[in-house]
Amino acid sequence: MGKKRIVAQSGTTAAASGNTGGSRGSAKRKLASGAVHIQATYNNTKLSLHDPEGNLVAWATSGALGFSGAKKGTTFAAGKVGENLADRALDLGVKEVAVYVKGVGAGREAALRAFAAKGINIASIADITPVPFNGPKPRKPRRV
Repeated sequence: MGKKRIVAQSGTTAAASGNTGGSRGSAKRKLASGAVHIQATYNNTKLSLHDPEGNLVAWATSGALGFSGAKKGTTFAAGKVGENLADRALDLGVKEVAVYVKGVGAGREAALRAFAAKGINIASIADITPVPFNGPKPRKPRRV
C-alpha cells in the first residue's frame, strides 16, 4: 500500500521533495526574550518557555524524555530537560529569559544550570514556591 504520492506542478513528487506536511521541528515565530518556568517536584521536573505576554511556546518534562519512575525526579533528568528546552529556545531565537522556579525537588538548580550552559542570558531568577501562612488545621483532641 504505502504512501500516496501527489505529483506537483513541476513534476516532482511531494514525498521526494521532503514536504510531507509535518512542521514539528520548524520555528513558528521568533522571540528575543521570554520566561522559563521550572516546576521541580520530588517525582518530576517540568520546564515551560513563555513569550513576554505569557503565552506558552515550548515545554519539556523528564517523563517526556523517556525517564520513568523514580528516575524522573533526579538531577540528571532535570539537566537533560533543561538542555532540551534550551535547544528549542535557541531555535526560536531567544537571547534572554527570566526564570521562575517553583517546587522543592532536586531538579531546581540542575535544570537552571543546564539551561544557562547553552548560552542563553538569564535576566532574573525568582522563587515562586507557595508557602502556607498558618499551615494545616491541627488535630482535634483525642476522646477516650
